[in-house]
Amino acid sequence: MPVEITWWGHATCTVEDANTRVLTDPLFARRLAHLRRRRGDVPPAEARRADVVLVSHLHADHLHLPSLAGLAPGTRLLVPRGAPRAVPGVRRLRQLRVTEVAPGDEVRIGDLLVRVVPALHDGRRLPVGPHSCPALGYVVEGEARTYFAGDTGLFDTMAEQVGPVDVALLPVGGWGPYLGEGHLDAGRAARALALLAPRAAVPVHYGTYWPIGMDAIRPHEFHAPGDEFVRLAAVAAPEVSVHRLGHGESVRPEVAR
Repeated sequence: MPVEITWWGHATCTVEDANTRVLTDPLFARRLAHLRRRRGDVPPAEARRADVVLVSHLHADHLHLPSLAGLAPGTRLLVPRGAPRAVPGVRRLRQLRVTEVAPGDEVRIGDLLVRVVPALHDGRRLPVGPHSCPALGYVVEGEARTYFAGDTGLFDTMAEQVGPVDVALLPVGGWGPYLGEGHLDAGRAARALALLAPRAAVPVHYGTYWPIGMDAIRPHEFHAPGDEFVRLAAVAAPEVSVHRLGHGESVRPEVAR
């Protein structure tokens, strides 16, 4: 079966490839601290089913302990090296098979090879915690090569570090009206697309969570990044097929090699 991508919202996706289900940065909350889910239902129970779960970094909207605790016993969980020390709650996920990874590592999951690649992002558990862990991206290699960027800024060696990919899941926004360093907005994501040159791309990390009480402040920053990425990608990388999904929607991109 061709690779199938489902976007559940924020950075949470299911990648189905080689009869294996991969789940990225699961966040199944209606509310997280000052953030409220403003679009898309909380993902259904089927979204929690996975053979392996990839966590890109320690921020609470990516390493969300209650969502991880709801995974089936025995699920494989890849986390940045040092995560159990930095976030003690990871050590309490005893029902999961936790593996710490760093850039350059490779992990075999069934017929898939998961390659761990670097990301340009603050890897600390904020707002507290002295321990820094690497922020990661992942390339899932099966019938296709799917790059999950996690959170990252644009860096000069991105294409070299990530390697050839067929599908890129790229963050294009955030959960507030301003994006700091170490993030991709729609414009930087389009530039990343031109560097990576995949056959297909799916924009993620936008249009899901928004701070409570900020609904009327720069609302276009919440709604617009997906459409803006589609527009800018058509200019920067016109050969790439961009699929802007709604919450819970799936796509099987053309990735024949």
